Amino acid sequence: MVYELSNPLTKTLIAHLRDQSSDALRFRHTIGEITKQLLYEALKEPCLVKKSITTWRGKESYEVIDEANIIVATVLRAGMPMLDSAVDVLSGASAGFLAMKRDETTHKSVLYYDRLPKCKGKIVILVDPMVATGGSMMDALELISKREPLKIITLNIIGSPEGLEKVSHAYPEVDIYIAQIDEKLNDDKFIIPGLGDAGDRSYNTPE
Repeated sequence: MVYELSNPLTKTLIAHLRDQSSDALRFRHTIGEITKQLLYEALKEPCLVKKSITTWRGKESYEVIDEANIIVATVLRAGMPMLDSAVDVLSGASAGFLAMKRDETTHKSVLYYDRLPKCKGKIVILVDPMVATGGSMMDALELISKREPLKIITLNIIGSPEGLEKVSHAYPEVDIYIAQIDEKLNDDKFIIPGLGDAGDRSYNTPE
């Protein structure tokens, strides 16, 4: 299922991302703020656990999110600002990293770095700023699914209708939370209107 945010603040922050005058620091910060909004929506109905803490009145128990049961994963490198923001909020969660490169001849993804914690029985939150064709996300979902997580959630900033349809059709059990569904993909498979290359803009990487 695909869930799109409708908050006017989210739309305003997306416009800041599209603004080419936003420098790398502002771009990363804005990505982080939108990630928090997505996280709030995605974890509205979590499984809560009782946690005993020391308050000013002494020992007390409260219901909290079971952060130890959550893994926040990203495909390097564009998703790093999203991952940093998510683990800032969920400080007890584990982080996971994947690095994949598509072979230009076979069009298949080659996994060259895998640093995912054990996923079995856990909630995996996959963060990735952009869903264009959906190919990279599906490659990551295929890998994660084989590790028997309890649930997979994705957090995305913008995406194309074509890419989201492809992913949700292939993985109907995955909940996709996205800040903005853009108009379309162009002939070069770029999101329109889009916001440019999220990795390059986050880290001032030369084009």
